[in-house]
Amino acid sequence: MRALVTGGKGFVGKWLVEHLRDSGDEVVVIDKETDVANAQEIGPAIVNAAPDVVYHLAALSHVGESWDSPSEVLRVNVLGTAEVLAATRRSGGDTKVIVISSAEVYGSIAPEMLPVDETAPVAPVTPYAASKAAAEQVALQAWRGYGQPVVVARPFNHVGPGQAPSFAVSALSRRIVEAALSGAPTIAVGTLSTRRDFTDVRDVVRAYRGLAEVGAPGEIYNVCSGRDVAILDIAEALLKLSSADLKLVTDESLVRPVDVPVLCGDPTRISELAGWKPEIPLEETLRDVISYWRDHVAGR
Repeated sequence: MRALVTGGKGFVGKWLVEHLRDSGDEVVVIDKETDVANAQEIGPAIVNAAPDVVYHLAALSHVGESWDSPSEVLRVNVLGTAEVLAATRRSGGDTKVIVISSAEVYGSIAPEMLPVDETAPVAPVTPYAASKAAAEQVALQAWRGYGQPVVVARPFNHVGPGQAPSFAVSALSRRIVEAALSGAPTIAVGTLSTRRDFTDVRDVVRAYRGLAEVGAPGEIYNVCSGRDVAILDIAEALLKLSSADLKLVTDESLVRPVDVPVLCGDPTRISELAGWKPEIPLEETLRDVISYWRDHVAGR
């Protein structure tokens, strides 16, 4: 299978490209050098790649930062999705497009609805989530209006080595490693009470390829573990893995204007369709993230 990955040099993109190549696929990568929201740039790139499947990962993906630049987030995430789909249609053939959305589109879910499945209504509360909800509709319209084979993946929180320190688990890990090396007694944290459904990025990319193989066009699939974990529990597990004796101190600048308190997904649909389930335990993921930051902080 010949694959095109937009955003292929990002955190998830790198792991996806590695997995695809390990699976025997031929892979073409598009990243920041190509503006996915610009038809004159993305069009020729897709035609030249001539892919059998497009994995559309390119996006502005930081939830907190989306409050500062909502218009740019909408431009890249919504218009970018529209232009990728249009360019793929123009390139001819039956190229399948896997559009990567986000579980953030669900917004605040009532406890009795958890774990949430794909039939739940979307109610985004952040600019990022709104952009992803809109991108989903653009993708599904392409299926309904043009018959374009589009599949939407809704990943919940995914973590792993190499993730930017602007995301919670990676940020905590980096601060813990830096504090341990410097002898600092505390580390700054944001809200610790939120609970999220975490999956290792290496399991997530397996799910994406599975959807490319057997995902039904016009359908949405949660990619998640089905179990929610408090950020506080993550922080304490990281401290234990690092053998660091540190105090967690709340920094108001790290607290988001609005945050969904609990988000946990139901992976039944993708599990029954593709036989996919997470294989890497969370403790192993956290150990790998701590090891990554030990190598990178010490190697500065």
